[in-house]
Amino acid sequence: MPASSPWRQHQLNQPHHDGSALYVDSTNLSLGDRVPVRLRLPDDYGQTSVWLRVSHDGDPLKIEAKLDRHGAGETWFTAEMPIDNPLVSYRWLIEHPGGYRWLTGRGVFDRDVSDIGDFRTSTYGAAPAWAKASVGYQIFPDRFAASGHEHGTLPAWAVPAQWDDEPHPPGMASTTQYFGGDLDGIRKHLDHLDRLGVNLIYLTPFFPAQSVHRYNADRFDMVDPLLGGDAALASLIAAAHDRGIRVIGDLTTNHTGESHQWFQQALADRSSDQASYYYWSDSVDIDFERWSQAVNGSLNPGRQVFNGHPVNYVSWLGVPSLPKLNWGSPALAEAMLTGPASVTGRYLNQPFNMDGWRVDVAHMTGRFATDDYYQLVARAMRATVDQSAGLLVGEHFYDLYNDLTGDGWMSVMNYASFIKPVWSWLAPHDSALRFADLPLPIPRRTGGSVVATMRDFDGSVPWKVFSRQWNMLGSHDTARIASIIGDRGLTEIAAVWLMTYPGIPAIFAGDEGGAVGLSGEASRSTMPWNQIDAGGGERWQQDVFTRYQQLIRLRRSQDALQDGSLRWVLVADDVLAYLRQTADQSILVLLARSAWPGVILPGWLCPSGQPELLYGGQLVDTPAIQVDRQHVTIGATSGPAVAVWQL
Repeated sequence: MPASSPWRQHQLNQPHHDGSALYVDSTNLSLGDRVPVRLRLPDDYGQTSVWLRVSHDGDPLKIEAKLDRHGAGETWFTAEMPIDNPLVSYRWLIEHPGGYRWLTGRGVFDRDVSDIGDFRTSTYGAAPAWAKASVGYQIFPDRFAASGHEHGTLPAWAVPAQWDDEPHPPGMASTTQYFGGDLDGIRKHLDHLDRLGVNLIYLTPFFPAQSVHRYNADRFDMVDPLLGGDAALASLIAAAHDRGIRVIGDLTTNHTGESHQWFQQALADRSSDQASYYYWSDSVDIDFERWSQAVNGSLNPGRQVFNGHPVNYVSWLGVPSLPKLNWGSPALAEAMLTGPASVTGRYLNQPFNMDGWRVDVAHMTGRFATDDYYQLVARAMRATVDQSAGLLVGEHFYDLYNDLTGDGWMSVMNYASFIKPVWSWLAPHDSALRFADLPLPIPRRTGGSVVATMRDFDGSVPWKVFSRQWNMLGSHDTARIASIIGDRGLTEIAAVWLMTYPGIPAIFAGDEGGAVGLSGEASRSTMPWNQIDAGGGERWQQDVFTRYQQLIRLRRSQDALQDGSLRWVLVADDVLAYLRQTADQSILVLLARSAWPGVILPGWLCPSGQPELLYGGQLVDTPAIQVDRQHVTIGATSGPAVAVWQL
């Protein structure tokens, strides 16, 4: 390969730091601590001095770093970082020929940059220790499995469907199409989850409601009898725990259904505690009619009637069936969040013993007009979940910087810095499909653009949060990954990315068999158990299932994939590669979305000799990887390729 080849270019000639244990031990920090923080630089980087700039009561201290050690082609510097505030922001200042450079969570800059991308650590606790080895599995109860048990008369809203029917497109019909999946059906199919290898179930809501999605709850103090009631949930969780599988539920803290017992009590008695749980047009200092028209386009509160009562209350996005909760009410906080008797606490304790919560539209919770109780809600819920050593995951589509400091939600469903970047790198050129939150087709972006996006979002949250993000390739609110990408080789790349990236990898039930769906509603398809039991069929691709089994085994067997640092090695239009590293292990992940000519990396990357291929590599044309004292050479490919090596 000519010396001028661009495939000699890599990111290993840049300074590197992240918040992982390899660089800073941030697990149990307290105010007043001094913690060693480490930076690694290439031996030939040319710097003469290194400083750590760290926030101290809002003022940046500059602490000179000391040379720690040389080795394997790199030089390590260490500085003692004071923990003077609960949330600490820091960055590296590196003297360099011709000036200086900053290293932040977003990368290396030879210009001054905003503090928004600084590394962050905190004295706040992390997600429970068990989370690092978790592989999640999302279940939409109505569509997973039906036990055949009778659950009484169907409610008036439910329209029965046959198990193999297609889900209705978005609209009212999709919310009432009832397939009859229940909690006992899930319990009876735990063998499937065991075979797959997942060990954490996320159940979408199980409360009584006026729809199959159940995000418009009627009450929070019982499990929907259509799903089997309280006893079925307790039985499912006990059976899952016996297999080493944890279970988290789904709670709407932003709104209830208009048929919720709290809202009905509020309508009946505006002097009740329940009335304080909601916003009313005569109690908010805004032009209520103009607000409602702005978010809904047509609603005219005070004159329109919905289900027999005037629409004189605030609702989620102007949808009158979803009245918004007012977290300025102390009585609401006590009922919903605080202590073992609250809604949050009740299901974390006996007889259920659930392992945590996912929170619906978490980013909107507590926010309305001049009110912003968001952090108070997140912290109060976190305090209750912490008492049970549970996991708390928020739904969040947008910028995480101010919403995910580590003292509230432990992580979020990672749309902004995982799903969207992965989709936009692997989507076809002519994709007409859309992101869940945008009215435009998914663009096909370069590797550089995708990694910059991921670093923008990832670099702004503490490592203990970033490393436990709930990463997905899709959910019940999006199209299926198989429909987004189409090409089987590229969907394999997506699955490898999911299982080797920092965070908690999570699968939406059916993706492990190649389920399709062009929208959130279409993705809520039933599991084709007849085909699964038969080893395959039109709706079940057994080779896809086998691939997920292999990748989940890989994820759960390698500590570097569960808790290692992240270092980008190759960032090019059509190829990406990154290292996951602990003090004892180094794993290289290569993702190529099309043919590429190969790359030559520094020999010090693999000091112990020939790497071990852990997954993939079968598409590499020439010998996949060759090592000598000077170089690590990865061969060319003729098309999409994926490989995971232990160095």
